[in-house]
Amino acid sequence: MTTHRPLRVAIIGAGPAGTYAADILSKTDLDVSIDIIERLPAPFGLVRYGVAPDHPRIKQIIVALANVLGRGDIRLLANVNIGTDLSLQDLREHYDAVIFATGSFSDADLDIPGIDLDGSYGAADFVSWYDGHPDVPRTWPLEAKEIAVLGVGNVALDVARILAKHPKDLMPTEVPANVVEGLESSPVTDVHVFGRRGPAQVKFSPLELRELGHVPDVDVIVYPEDYDFDEGSMAAIEGHHQTKQVVKTLTDWTLKEPTGASRRIHLHFLQSPHEVLGEDGRVTGIRMERTALQGDGTVKGTGEFIDYPVQAVYRAVGYWGTEIEGVPFDGRRGVIRNEGGRVIEDSGERVHGFYATGWIKRGPVGLIGHTKSDASETVANLVEDAAALYEGTQASPEQLSPDNILRLLKERDVPVVQWKDWEVLDAHERALGEAEGRERVKVVPREEMTDIALGRLAERA
Repeated sequence: MTTHRPLRVAIIGAGPAGTYAADILSKTDLDVSIDIIERLPAPFGLVRYGVAPDHPRIKQIIVALANVLGRGDIRLLANVNIGTDLSLQDLREHYDAVIFATGSFSDADLDIPGIDLDGSYGAADFVSWYDGHPDVPRTWPLEAKEIAVLGVGNVALDVARILAKHPKDLMPTEVPANVVEGLESSPVTDVHVFGRRGPAQVKFSPLELRELGHVPDVDVIVYPEDYDFDEGSMAAIEGHHQTKQVVKTLTDWTLKEPTGASRRIHLHFLQSPHEVLGEDGRVTGIRMERTALQGDGTVKGTGEFIDYPVQAVYRAVGYWGTEIEGVPFDGRRGVIRNEGGRVIEDSGERVHGFYATGWIKRGPVGLIGHTKSDASETVANLVEDAAALYEGTQASPEQLSPDNILRLLKERDVPVVQWKDWEVLDAHERALGEAEGRERVKVVPREEMTDIALGRLAERA
């Protein structure tokens, strides 16, 4: 297709989903001009703010994302929030198309009695705290000796591991100083991880599970009575190599004697949360119902209850997308309503020029690698719609100039962080880390991040 100008596309979110979509779109035959708009002062989304600091191997994905964002053909506009700094109407007036790649950062609800007691937390909030997210408080209440973590995915493992790990063993990582200080005051001795189904149904990845067994001065405790395998379980083990690896690791731990470590992580299966117990408004325990496998890998309650004394509960039962006012949202699934990445109204009618990719498109399932194929589908549909996007734009030629959106943000006193500015902040964090023999130390407060990135440290002083 030949046109008189590039198609202007805004991608909302600079995590893997948005960056992959930008990369794929930039390599199509379409003549495009792409801005990635990110609400935080730093790019990389879930990789920077959702992967535990002691998983540097996974964080290496940032290298690939940085290679895309640093090429020069895709523009980063960070520290810009949709809804306050820019409205949806602003986007329509300055771009031909918008791809929402805002992810899922909120905790899914768990509707059981007592879940709102003081001492009951969402895992996503805790992850944001220990990863130095600028929009959460600097402190975290770490007062419990015994803790329950509900869920059997990698997030539950991360939460349990960070809670149980001695802070000195996190020091080689990029963990922020305020997080180390908080963890040093923690009196924790026991972390209990609970799964509703059996060992063959857990969602742990084999590598993350094996890593749990190598945390210094932490014993992993399992209970043979929690191990049951029905026909559905055996089929899952035989049919999936990863499931077989996970079950082998878990089964091997039943033969392992505790070492007498000062902290313990207990893995419980076939137990479903029934009620968070409390006294004077605070968590004092959790009541679990024993479940039984039904032959196909599903479970049902048995009516047998077990109470565990805990002083904190973390629910790691899934993430939930955040609704953007004015963008059709499926409140049942926690995603932007879409078909193949094309945003649609409740009636099924397409919303002109709006697209979605990543977790906000399909829900918080799959690994980061799955995001590439997800983005490919969305981009293919956008390219197919290109002619209609050119014809249906609400923007004038002046508004479509890449300089115009920057002029608008400057008029609104928005301190935009572009790629060159991020490189300044990146170098600063690396210098902080080098002084301590670490790769980096994250800067946490938002204003400090933007001041460093934009060279305003002298003003700050």
